[in-house]
Amino acid sequence: MGNFNLSHSVYIPLEHAWPICLIVLAPLTRSRSYNFVPQPHAALYYSQRTTKGGFLIGEATGVSDTAKDGYPNTPGIWTREQVEAWKPIVSTVHEKGGIFFCQLWHAGKVSNYDEFQPHGEAPISSTNKRPRKEIPKLVNEFVIAAKNAMEAGFDGIELHGANGYLLDQFLKDKVNDEDDEYGGTIENRCRFPLQVVKAVADEIGADKVGIRLSPFADCVGDDTNNDDPQALGIHMAESLNQLGILYIHLIEPRTMVTQFHKFDTKYLSLEPIRKAFKGTFIVAGGYDRSEGNLAISSSAADLVAYGRLFLANPDLPTRFQLDAQLNEPDATTFSTHDPVLGYTDYPFLQDI
Repeated sequence: MGNFNLSHSVYIPLEHAWPICLIVLAPLTRSRSYNFVPQPHAALYYSQRTTKGGFLIGEATGVSDTAKDGYPNTPGIWTREQVEAWKPIVSTVHEKGGIFFCQLWHAGKVSNYDEFQPHGEAPISSTNKRPRKEIPKLVNEFVIAAKNAMEAGFDGIELHGANGYLLDQFLKDKVNDEDDEYGGTIENRCRFPLQVVKAVADEIGADKVGIRLSPFADCVGDDTNNDDPQALGIHMAESLNQLGILYIHLIEPRTMVTQFHKFDTKYLSLEPIRKAFKGTFIVAGGYDRSEGNLAISSSAADLVAYGRLFLANPDLPTRFQLDAQLNEPDATTFSTHDPVLGYTDYPFLQDI
């Protein structure tokens, strides 16, 4: 990809031919989609953060009525109402020349029995301690959601295989206690996520598919860590090469190692996974402007995804280009349900 500053534009490999900015809007749950339906105010939120050729990854979006988790007011894309609600939101991004991917999400065991699951049933997961639907049915839910996303106008989809949710639950040996072809070895634990990737890629095209992974994650200190996260990441990267998908989106281990689980320092690098994957490599995890520039100039990544900084600075690419002062994100309003406060009211540079 060469040595670039964040103020420049680059291209995802030529076979994909989409000009995008080095600065990517990371997927951010904002809890403003009432009753699991995206709302009109999301159009302003995303359009504020769109520049010509800019790449935006939408917030985690449920693939079915069993995918809902304990976060209220998150969007879905399994009903006709949801698809129709997404269309004007996607259009506002396209009108400003942006590229918009929908992040497809199934929460798995990270859910609430009574409030969010149909008929108060237990959430689905990769453990025999909780029920698991038939794998083909789960795969088909992702395929249908991907088709719905394309109908809504999205340019592609990102599969959420990170942060302790369903696909990640299958990947991690601390939660996956299956004793069949979907549990045990790395190959078996990766089988279901890779089946989802292949099925979705076969349906909408591999050049429209990315996946987010967090092999180093130790979410909430429960059971979603992994004994050999680097081996897991490398195996997924090599397997995804065979499927020819557009990108991998990796969360930096520095943000995921918690007080509950400490990995050997030899694992604290994405470099081996970067070398293993042949497609576009996106990184995320607390980057600032200088760290992002270094990641690109050193070829540690092709693109850098920004979350909190982009949340608080709708014109982040301009501010980075000018090395201008940044708004401070207000964590108290990250997941409130107000359609304006902490959502669309962060000032642009020219308004300060």
